[in-house]
Amino acid sequence: MADVNRGNRPLSPHLTIYRPQLTSMTSILTRITGNALLVTTLLITWWFIAAAISPEAFATADGFLTSWFGDLVMTLSLWGLWYHTLAGVRHLVWDTGIGLEIETAQKLGWAVIGGSVVLTILTVIII
Repeated sequence: MADVNRGNRPLSPHLTIYRPQLTSMTSILTRITGNALLVTTLLITWWFIAAAISPEAFATADGFLTSWFGDLVMTLSLWGLWYHTLAGVRHLVWDTGIGLEIETAQKLGWAVIGGSVVLTILTVIII
């Protein structure tokens, strides 16, 4: 027999039903940083190709990447790289079956966020 109440409920769970959790937000952020790193890769590739083409092309690419906006993009990309790396390590730990408890997963999420910020700052200071 058909479910009579089918039209009165959502077809699938969505953000208006579930409260965002740290683990879901860090998962979404991992996907965003992964895609953003593709853009950074294209910018660095543009810089290398411009260096191979001509001094004028290199000056244009280098001028963009060393401008305040380019520095901002590269610093955020550096943070994205550290974040994505630490999130990947967290997933490797989870793949072993360790740290799957809610409290531990939240601590690992905060560790990834804090660690990526600290490592970004240290990298900027060192470089």
